[in-house]
Amino acid sequence: MAITELLMHRHIYKYLHLPAILIAGCFVFVALFLSLLLTFQHLSFYTKPSEQKWIVAVIFMVPVYVTESIISLWDAKLSVACGILRSCYEAFALYSFGSYLIACLGGETEAINFLEDQARGQGSKPLLEGKSNPKLRHKTFRNFIFRPSVLGKELFAIIKFGLVQYMILKTFCAFLALILELCGVYGDREFKWYYGYPYITVALNFSQMWALYCLIRFYNVIHDRLEPIKPLAKFISFKAIVFATWWQGVVIVLLCTFGVLPKQDKLQTGLQDFLICIEMAIAAVAHIFVFSAKPYHYVHVSGYEHFSASATTAALDIKGGGEDSPADVEKQKTEVESPGTSIKESVHDIVVEGGQKVVNDVVLTINQAIEPVHEGMTKIQENFQHI
Repeated sequence: MAITELLMHRHIYKYLHLPAILIAGCFVFVALFLSLLLTFQHLSFYTKPSEQKWIVAVIFMVPVYVTESIISLWDAKLSVACGILRSCYEAFALYSFGSYLIACLGGETEAINFLEDQARGQGSKPLLEGKSNPKLRHKTFRNFIFRPSVLGKELFAIIKFGLVQYMILKTFCAFLALILELCGVYGDREFKWYYGYPYITVALNFSQMWALYCLIRFYNVIHDRLEPIKPLAKFISFKAIVFATWWQGVVIVLLCTFGVLPKQDKLQTGLQDFLICIEMAIAAVAHIFVFSAKPYHYVHVSGYEHFSASATTAALDIKGGGEDSPADVEKQKTEVESPGTSIKESVHDIVVEGGQKVVNDVVLTINQAIEPVHEGMTKIQENFQHI
């Protein structure tokens, strides 16, 4: 009976495989065309590099997702490798979106100053009938959960740590999954205790939820300040890509586990890849409106490289009241030369400067994670010495 069901499922997969590739291919073409067009527009009007380099990184999620999905749909044997590439870029995209919000606030210094102002505004108000809490600024983690806006600089550090930890853990788990797959103990989409898939899934689930919670808390504090850029639409469109695709894959696995869908690896991965191709075409259309390049079609005065002014003075004779009186007329001519930004220079800025910022944040996050461990070991050593 089991052999008959297996053969039937194989016939279903063979019957649906080619039509699924053709349909998904149409959506892939739409997604690639719209995303690359929007990327080209941002690189052509590259007037605010601090913001646009992160916008391009977020937009490029669509080409990465659809490319690996159509390849995985074409050949199911490549699904693990494609999933690793998608996981790595998904983690970087989450970091890029957080960096974009910080850039819209004017950079890290301005973001910290804004959060400190928010904290002072909250601190000036009585918390409970005129009583102040002197421990408010010390219990950082507790305040982050219940009163995020009063933390100020600490809030920024916790949010940054939450985003970067997901980027590091997601990348590490992706390569760990590859090693386990090569050893034959990964068990992709198998919830069994002797496989590595369920443990990696649980770890990533907690890490992802923490990163999402950090983004929500950050949005809760800054949404009024960033109202001109419509942050809610950007937040929803980005979250729908990163988190919806993740939970979609988990739901498909659970449906197959409980027998709602045929329990076959090719059908599971194929269904996930097919749905992602359709969803990325919808996301590409949404990005055209949400991350439009029109606000960057003007050149900022601060970005001018050459600003020159020349004045011409001419003497005129004006006759009035029977007497000639000289008058000077001054004509001022201002010339502004805008720096022409080529696409090559824009990509160089995105790769070099963006990459350097990522490396610095990863190093900072690792140091923040190691520092408490080091302090704990130091205290243990001191206790042993004392004993």
